[in-house]
Amino acid sequence: MSRIVLVGIGSRGDIAPLTGLGVGLRDAGHEVVAAAHTLFAEQITRCGLEFREMTHDIDIDMTDPDVNRLSAGWKFSSPKGVQSLGLGMIRALIDEPADVLLLPPPTEYAGLALAEAKGIPSIGLRFQPLSATADHAPSAYGSYDFGARGNRLAADFGAWFNDRFYASSVAFFRRELGLPPISVYDLRRARTAAGWPMLNGYSPSVVPRPADWRAGLEVTGYWWPPRPEGWEPPAELADFLAAGPPPVFLGFGSMADSSAGTARTGKIIGAALRRAGVRGIVQSGWLNLEVTGDDVLTIGEAPHDWLFPRMAAVVHHCGAGTTAAGLRAGVPAIGVPVYADQPFWAQRLIDLGVSPATIPYSKMSEDRLTDAIRRATTDTALRDNATRMAARIAAEDGVGQAVKAVEAHLAALPKD
Repeated sequence: MSRIVLVGIGSRGDIAPLTGLGVGLRDAGHEVVAAAHTLFAEQITRCGLEFREMTHDIDIDMTDPDVNRLSAGWKFSSPKGVQSLGLGMIRALIDEPADVLLLPPPTEYAGLALAEAKGIPSIGLRFQPLSATADHAPSAYGSYDFGARGNRLAADFGAWFNDRFYASSVAFFRRELGLPPISVYDLRRARTAAGWPMLNGYSPSVVPRPADWRAGLEVTGYWWPPRPEGWEPPAELADFLAAGPPPVFLGFGSMADSSAGTARTGKIIGAALRRAGVRGIVQSGWLNLEVTGDDVLTIGEAPHDWLFPRMAAVVHHCGAGTTAAGLRAGVPAIGVPVYADQPFWAQRLIDLGVSPATIPYSKMSEDRLTDAIRRATTDTALRDNATRMAARIAAEDGVGQAVKAVEAHLAALPKD
């Protein structure tokens, strides 16, 4: 068996699927270590995985209700921010015994250099489709479709831009690790020629694997995070669910906004639920939402695999993990995307026939949300489509397929 190191950077939604994959690898007999920031230590250790802390010097609190989202995003994604995050990764793992590194996109710039310095292989992990294809533009472009040629050009441009933008960061990591200088373009070209493996942890029923992808790019199915051991719903939540018909869930995950923006969102949610005549469960999240009323309950964390099947519909920001949980539950969804891949997933919900509307967060209004909730909770076609999609997803074994792919890649490596 192998010693496998998973590396995670981002929000809770970026760490959750890594825990699902990590538990699957551990249950297959491998030693698994997960490296992440201190915020996620409990999320990782309660799954029975070893945790390694990665430090950084980026001074920002994403739970601050008045955090500037643009400024925060820049601090994390700028070359200087990437260097800080990557240096923390290197310091945490340079002496860590490992047979392979498993790397999501934010960790690749430092992680690929670290794997080279340690003389071990690496495998890319994806939670959304980013590789070039004629079928659609990379999910980072949102819901745009530029046509077959345009979609591939968009992906190529994105790769070229990232190579240039982070060239100094890659050079910094290579110097830090005593590796010879080489251009980011040449590194990428070498990985492609070698068929560097990437595992895409989403359902092929939701986004099929493109026929024009090269060998080594696999779509395995979702990597469901394990439910916290011994978790039971708080009495207040259980009593609320038992007191009436299934409510509508509304939550925006690890999204940040100002206090004024949060207050506006809460007011819209409360009014829309009343006008639609439905009960609601609102998840506070990083927005620190607080919506009150006789037929509304505001909650903290709750496992989506337990909560969502008990809902009449779900309204969310369309993060990859939350979108997956809604599809798994077989309930209609309303996408309220903000940025990055969220508009892509919102459009997928429309295309799959499980969503009545997409409402960009910046354009959310009482009227639009009321109308969407009414349609989501009364249109039987949406519910039927959601039920069928949930059955297809249930038949998939994403973790099992990913474990097999990791093991096959390691078995195919030349032996010393």
